[in-house]
Amino acid sequence: MAEANSTDEIIEEKVEELDEEEEVLARHRKEKKDIQAKIQALKKTATKGDKKKKKDVAEEIAKLETEIEAKHAAELKKFQESLAETKKISEQLEDVDLSGKGEGKVTKAQRRRDKKQDQARERVQLIEEQEKANLLGVRHTETQKIKAILAKRNLTFFEIPSDGNCMFAAILHQINRGGVSQSVQQLRNLAAEFMRSNVDDFMPFMDEVENEEQYMKYCDDMQRTAAWGSQLELRALSQVLRRPFEVVQAEGRPVVIGEEFMDPSTTPVLLTYHRHMYGLGEHYNSVQPRPADDEDNDGGGGQ
Repeated sequence: MAEANSTDEIIEEKVEELDEEEEVLARHRKEKKDIQAKIQALKKTATKGDKKKKKDVAEEIAKLETEIEAKHAAELKKFQESLAETKKISEQLEDVDLSGKGEGKVTKAQRRRDKKQDQARERVQLIEEQEKANLLGVRHTETQKIKAILAKRNLTFFEIPSDGNCMFAAILHQINRGGVSQSVQQLRNLAAEFMRSNVDDFMPFMDEVENEEQYMKYCDDMQRTAAWGSQLELRALSQVLRRPFEVVQAEGRPVVIGEEFMDPSTTPVLLTYHRHMYGLGEHYNSVQPRPADDEDNDGGGGQ
């Protein structure tokens, strides 16, 4: 009985450690967001044409990214080692009667421990999923492919915050450089109003919308909330602005919307589309000319 109690204490100690690691993961997400904000601020300090300043900023950004990745990797490794030890102890106890009565009765305390063990396994699955999107995973691969496509056009990423407005903000970055003065809200208004006036051109392509009432609600949400934009809104804005849109992605040819507006004097609004950049889902970035001294700018590396 004493041996069982001692082992129970070890299990409870290890489960508590896993609870602490869950808090660490939440902190990781916050720290990555903070680092990304700091990187954005650093980039704004780089004066156009000042190569030395740009080089210093690039080195500082690389240092920040390397340090945070190393720190998080070490903490995740500790988590995995702790979990492995907990699993080993659990396997050793599979045939042990923890009730002390020899009848195989499961106590409330054991049920609590079993529940926490299940939660620990779920955390492992979440960690594995997170690792798939880390520097050596699908996010990095996708980013490198898009980066290579842009490099052939002497372009690189212009990072857009992941706040629900990314598609509209990316478009805004492109058209405002051409002397047009708009805002994200104005773009949402234009897209929603055009879609309301052209129900038959859009509603058949919306699987989640079954009737016109739902369609109008979709348009209202698109106009009044931070709902994510899609190819439907790109199509609407292409018609309103009378501009072609080109969306570069890692796999396949670029998607061109509004080809009827293509002509030698018109520059397409060029966006990049990312499936794996952020845990929340799809993301759009804008582009900008690639600096002559930018040898390896992988851009778009936020969380």
